[in-house]
Amino acid sequence: MTHATSAIPIEQAFAEAGITGLPMRAFDQFLGYLGLLLRWNARLNLTAIRKPEQIIQRHFVECAFAAQHLPVDVESLMDYGAGAGLPGIAIAICRPEIRVTLAESHGKKASFLREATRSAGISCEVYEGRVEAMPEACRFHAVTMRAVEKMDLAIPVAIRHAERYLALLTTERSAPGYRLLTPELQWLEPLRLPNSEEMILAIGRRV
Repeated sequence: MTHATSAIPIEQAFAEAGITGLPMRAFDQFLGYLGLLLRWNARLNLTAIRKPEQIIQRHFVECAFAAQHLPVDVESLMDYGAGAGLPGIAIAICRPEIRVTLAESHGKKASFLREATRSAGISCEVYEGRVEAMPEACRFHAVTMRAVEKMDLAIPVAIRHAERYLALLTTERSAPGYRLLTPELQWLEPLRLPNSEEMILAIGRRV
């Protein structure tokens, strides 16, 4: 995979989604991340999407869009159930001023996250373990969740560690559920994610 054949589609995909003004190294970092993700995915099943173009369109664009729409006062963030590092690694690339912690309980996935952050040259911390076991004193300005199973169980745990915001990359039809679970949050108007008819970015703010 060469820079010439892969960087241009990433730049084009981001531009078409209105994602601009990224740090100078961002596209090279995304390119290296893509190559590593493809290699590890062959044996670890980090994502069901296998084609590079679809990973760019479905994962990278979606997560970079979310990164750019996080509130400006977010300085620390935990990606709960980070998996392949989406959206956490994308946020760290797009918003390097945010201190990102990638929380992942699956040991091999945590190993991938450590390698991905090292090779991309970003300073994410990897928390290998269940967030339920994380001390409540560990708090972050924002907690992100994307495609987390059993959201009804995960959201109450996430709220304990969210000092200001909870950001969900989820579906429109899940809104009644997450709103019911979060009476302490005021939900901003959701934003539709690029390249999707039903996925949204929903950000709840502590009142």
